[in-house]
Amino acid sequence: MESVKTFEAIDLGQMSYAEALKVQEARFDEILRSKREKVGHELDAFLLVEHNPVYTLGKSGKLENLKRTPEEVGAEFFKTSRGGDITYHGPGQIVGYPIFDLEHFDMGLAKYIWSIEEAIILTIARYGIVGGRIDTASGVWLDIDKPEVRKICAIGVKASRYVTMHGFAFNVNTDLGFFDHIIPCGIDNKGVTSMQKELGRELDFEQVKREVVEEFEKLFVQA
Repeated sequence: MESVKTFEAIDLGQMSYAEALKVQEARFDEILRSKREKVGHELDAFLLVEHNPVYTLGKSGKLENLKRTPEEVGAEFFKTSRGGDITYHGPGQIVGYPIFDLEHFDMGLAKYIWSIEEAIILTIARYGIVGGRIDTASGVWLDIDKPEVRKICAIGVKASRYVTMHGFAFNVNTDLGFFDHIIPCGIDNKGVTSMQKELGRELDFEQVKREVVEEFEKLFVQA
């Protein structure tokens, strides 16, 4: 019996990176175990969290892209199993961790990353912000054909047997000053932005979070 395309959206609120990683890994391992045992499951989960200030480094990232020690700027630091280089997570940023069995959604990893990008592009479009993609890096960018191209959402994922973890970091009301202490994603010639910076006002964080979930449902469940 085929599993229905669906996922459970779980709002973890504000939580440390270490705590959220445990939640991720538990669900990830549970899905992998179900697949190894060849039993059906409906465990796909979309975890949403707002982290305490933290810098995370991808498995192929370079430590020299961290300009100052995290302790100096009041942040934690973790090496992770995701792809990509270094990034920042903190208050005012929506971090999404889809723990998805991609076989349930009839997609490979490239389409999955495209779909995450599309969900964010559609979310910011509700506010009149035009997002796009660039060929050389994942994520969602603004003014992609101009010198002032800047990133509003970073993506770094891990997949095993088509099961995903880690995900995206979407700047809503984020304190962008924390990005000054790193070379974000190892890219030193492009900027970082947030919805708040682009619109000149603080956003209703919970509303934007609900809208992100709605766009994910359109792309993953209703597709």
